[in-house]
Amino acid sequence: MMHSLLKRQIRKFLKLDPNSEELKSFLDAINKSYEINDEQFGMLQRATNISSEELYEANKRLKKESESQKEVIKKLSRVIDTLKFYGLEGVSSQENQEVSSSTLVDFIDGKTKEIVEINKQKDKLVTNLEQQNQELTDYAHMVSHDLKSPLRAIETLITWLDDDYKELFDENGKDSLIHIKDNVEKMENIITGILEYSDIGRSETLIGDVDLNKEVHQMLSELDCPKNIFITTQNLPTVYGSSYRLQQLFKNIVDNAIKYNDKEKGLIEIGYNEYSKTHYKFFIKDNGKGIEEKHFDKIFKTFSKLENDPKSIGIGLSIVKKIVNLFDGQIWLDSKLNEGTVFYFTLRKKSNNFGRRVS
Repeated sequence: MMHSLLKRQIRKFLKLDPNSEELKSFLDAINKSYEINDEQFGMLQRATNISSEELYEANKRLKKESESQKEVIKKLSRVIDTLKFYGLEGVSSQENQEVSSSTLVDFIDGKTKEIVEINKQKDKLVTNLEQQNQELTDYAHMVSHDLKSPLRAIETLITWLDDDYKELFDENGKDSLIHIKDNVEKMENIITGILEYSDIGRSETLIGDVDLNKEVHQMLSELDCPKNIFITTQNLPTVYGSSYRLQQLFKNIVDNAIKYNDKEKGLIEIGYNEYSKTHYKFFIKDNGKGIEEKHFDKIFKTFSKLENDPKSIGIGLSIVKKIVNLFDGQIWLDSKLNEGTVFYFTLRKKSNNFGRRVS
């Protein structure tokens, strides 16, 4: 707003009637110019204030990003130190931080590409290995299946010889026939074992939730157990798997416990505990001969035997391990000579894909 003294001076020098319209218009124009100038000055102040705030915030962000970049450079440098990469010059120099960070990123980028390429090669090798393993399994299955027919024919011929010509055989001849029968039976057991082993994970089996309490009791009721062997079992839970395979798993371990029990009163205990959120831990404990620790891994290998038992083919526990692995479990044991053995294995509590078929 125009000052009153200024108005007085203007009226004095212009020599106009103070009440004239011309003077009033002139003074109004001057007043408006003051108002516009004040408004513009206010706008400039506000703009300057906004710019200052924005510059302050931008400066804060830049500072934060700069600190973040320095931290990234430090981490990249530690990566290089870990990898024992000494071919880079000036990595630790503060003056060459930009060059160092660029060099580090290029190095890690190159190594990442190498790792990706290595993984591609690994995946290719795994695929080829799986294919070859499947072909080998199919071949073993085919050969084993085809060998059964001639073996049955040999067994039939031996039976006919024994029935038709037993009066003509002397003691050596009779012993030879018995020896041939035993070997044919052993060969048939080996072929059956190979077929069972190769069928695990190959043949389609309906899997889902299995009542172990029911399956194990059914298996035990059909088991040929000596009178001096006593088997006790807890109330077992429901797990994920196949009824047939899980019966086979328990039966093979129990058969092993019976076969290698030398005590007057043999004891076998079947039970389980909580293991994790997803798995139970089962145990089958006996008071038999026990196993030396150096043989713990060997007993799970195909055709491995700790004793020279002509009736044993050494494949029962390898089948057990394959079944446990098939159903996402683990198996191990604890044993002491002359005291007994405990087999431990884990099985999943529930099926996430009930009724899914696996092959």
